[in-house]
Amino acid sequence: MVLGLGGTVRIGRNAIPVSDLKIVFEAIGRARSVQGLADALGLSYRAAWARLQAYEAALGRPLVHKTRGHGTELTAFGSALAEAVSAAAEGLEAGFGRETRVLEHRLRSLLGDGAGGLALAASHDPLLVEVLSGRADIEVSVMGSHAAVTRLLDGQVDAAGFHCGALAPEAAGAPFSAVNASAGLVAHPLFEREQGLLLAPGNPLGIRSVADLAAGEARYVNRQKGSGTRQWFDRLLDEAGLSPGAIRGYGVEEFTHQAVAATIACGAADAGLGVRAAAERLGLFFLSVGWETYYLAASRSLDAPALDALIAAVKAQVARTPGYRGVAPAP
Repeated sequence: MVLGLGGTVRIGRNAIPVSDLKIVFEAIGRARSVQGLADALGLSYRAAWARLQAYEAALGRPLVHKTRGHGTELTAFGSALAEAVSAAAEGLEAGFGRETRVLEHRLRSLLGDGAGGLALAASHDPLLVEVLSGRADIEVSVMGSHAAVTRLLDGQVDAAGFHCGALAPEAAGAPFSAVNASAGLVAHPLFEREQGLLLAPGNPLGIRSVADLAAGEARYVNRQKGSGTRQWFDRLLDEAGLSPGAIRGYGVEEFTHQAVAATIACGAADAGLGVRAAAERLGLFFLSVGWETYYLAASRSLDAPALDALIAAVKAQVARTPGYRGVAPAP
C-alpha cells in the first residue's frame, strides 16, 4: 500500500490532477516521446497528445517541445513545474509514509486479520524496557532519542519514545520540534524521571557538580551521540563554561543507562549521567541534576489498543518505582 500526492492544480476555472502532471513529467523525462506518455496513461497516441494539449491550454504555457534528433522534451516552464511538483512530493513523503502505516494497521483490523504488531523506536529507559519485555504486540528498537524521532518522522516506525532533558520538544530544536500537531503527530507525556550523575558508592572523589568532573581526575563514561542524555550533559557543560575536552573520558560511550551504571560499578569509570533507577539497582551514589519528561509520540490518527495498553502499564509501574513520577497536568 502506497499513499501519494493527490489534489489538483487550479488556474482560473481549469483544474489539473497533480497525479496526472506527475505522470506527464516522469514519462516525458524517461521516454522523451508522446508515445511513452501514451503507454504510461494507457491511452492511444492520439488521445495522449490531446490530453497533453488540454493541460497546456489549461496552464496557458507549453509543457513540451519536439526537437529533431532529441525527441520530445520538457520546456523551461515544464521543467520548472516538474521540479515544483517533485519538491512538494518529497516534502510530503515522510507524512505519507507515517499515514500509510496507520492505514495498513486499521485495514488489517477491519479485515479481521488482527491489527499486527507496532514498531516502536525508543530511547533507553529501564522502566519502559521492563514493561515491554515479553510483549509480542510491540516490537521495540532501542536507540538515541534523535534517531527514534527521526525514524518516526520518516515513517519507518509507528511510535517513538524520546526525551529532551529539561527542555520541551518545541524548545529542543530539530528533530524534536517537528513532533507537533501540524505534522499530524501527538507526543504523550509518559512519565517524569530523575537524572543525575551516577558515582562510585560513597562518592569517594567528593563530586558535587559537573564542574568537579573537570577539576580532578574523575573518569567519565558518556552516552552515545544522539541520545537525549548525551545532549543534556552537553548543555550542562555549556552552562558550566566547560568544553568536552575538559572531561576525561568524554569520548567513552555506552548505549544504555544500565551499561553506564555497570561501567562505574566495576571500577572502569568514576562518573556518568543517567537515571536514578540505574544507580539504585547497582548501589551507586546519585547526584541529581533534575527531572525530565519522557514522551511517547505517534501519528494523531493511529488507533492502536496496544499503544494505549502500554501507556497504562507504564503509568502503573511509575507509581511504584523510585526515581519516577507521573506527569503533572498542564495548568
